[in-house]
Amino acid sequence: MLALALALLSGCSASIEDYRDDTPKLDLFEFFEGYVQAWGMLQDRSGKQTRRFDVKIRGEVKGRVLTLYEDFLFDDGEEQQRTWVITKLENGQYMGTADDVVGEATGRVEGNALNWRYVLRVPVDDTTYDITFNDWMYLQDSNHMLNIAEMTKWGFTVGTVTLFFEKQ
Repeated sequence: MLALALALLSGCSASIEDYRDDTPKLDLFEFFEGYVQAWGMLQDRSGKQTRRFDVKIRGEVKGRVLTLYEDFLFDDGEEQQRTWVITKLENGQYMGTADDVVGEATGRVEGNALNWRYVLRVPVDDTTYDITFNDWMYLQDSNHMLNIAEMTKWGFTVGTVTLFFEKQ
């Protein structure tokens, strides 16, 4: 009975292959090269919005490497910076690192979508938590992309991050 339930649940999850034929085709490096503005929010596991933020992003492409310089401004005045270094691999695969990412992020592009998975070390008060992100980005047109990320800890959903990107 448990095996049947797990099989049914796993069949309900989106797969990156589901987007193979969707357009416009996402070129991650092309979208993020230059300047991008983003707006987002965090929601807790009940769906309540807990924070809002703006992000100014500057992307530099050198060969098979995209470096993203991100400056976050939260609605409570907190500022954060993150620098992603993303390497293009074969067959739509990507690998990325950032100072607050545990190990390496891995991702894959198909059609208009990117599925990006990583563990982010998140400071809360006087401690930090390692939160797993299942990040989905969807290119809407050449200047706009949507992003939704499920955050989990020990397999349980602890929140969601939603972002809207606009190429400048």
